[in-house]
Amino acid sequence: MIEVSVPNEYGGWRLDRYLAAVLPQFSRARLQALIRAGEVELGGRPVRPREMVRPGDLVRLTEPAPVEIATQPEEIPLAILFEDEDLLVLDKPPGLVVHPGAGNQEHTLVNALLHHCRNLSVIGGKQRPGIVHRLDKDTSGCLVVAKNDAAHHALARQFAGREVTKIYLALVRGTLKRLSGKIDLAVGRHPVQRKKMRVDPRGRSAQTDYRVLKSLGRISLVECVLHSGRTHQIRVHLFHLGHPVVGDALYGKKDNAPRQMLHAWKLGFVHPRTHQRLLFEAPIPTDFRAQMNAP
Repeated sequence: MIEVSVPNEYGGWRLDRYLAAVLPQFSRARLQALIRAGEVELGGRPVRPREMVRPGDLVRLTEPAPVEIATQPEEIPLAILFEDEDLLVLDKPPGLVVHPGAGNQEHTLVNALLHHCRNLSVIGGKQRPGIVHRLDKDTSGCLVVAKNDAAHHALARQFAGREVTKIYLALVRGTLKRLSGKIDLAVGRHPVQRKKMRVDPRGRSAQTDYRVLKSLGRISLVECVLHSGRTHQIRVHLFHLGHPVVGDALYGKKDNAPRQMLHAWKLGFVHPRTHQRLLFEAPIPTDFRAQMNAP
């Protein structure tokens, strides 16, 4: 069973929205299903997804029973930065989808993980074993995977509590006027183009610190530190500044780059068992360097 107490900042939020924010290992749709099935209690009573939470409310969610993982193992190479009995840290290549979904039932990172190690946490369900957080298909870099439920819970709490260090590298169009700054702009789903996000004061809070590492004339190399984990956050924030990520056809424009030039460079967290602070770094990919050096 998972128990969470509602902080002041979430007062007045819908229950399903609040749980999606603090328990990123569950999708919002799955949380809604669990609520309707009576697996979630607010103040000791069953509730509906639309019910509002108040500061100090205690929410209890009964963990789903372990399920048989239906996704098939596939022999896909993995670049492992660290591995022990509790977790793996991987350098995800660009072009690899993290978990099965609509249109991507095979050839995902989960298929590769099942071939590499059969023991993975089951909190995320049969299609997302071990998956604590995600990277977009075309984003490369550091990603942590949980091998057991205890590690999954501990890591998920750190992500929800914004205790995880997440540093990205982005190649963006143009030269930024300010060499560093903080972008503190809420992000929400686009009302018409449902695959897109946008800066929206009615959305969820999102903070990104940025620092220009190198100006290359037509493009710039920017370090981005995430203090939240909203969908497409860096891409949306940089687009809002007028400097879309190179190769990002969704928020910028179609160009010759093979993909969006966004790399999850560094990832830091406290190990669930040893309580040691760890920091990992994924090497800059070849295609990323090629875009930096392109004429």
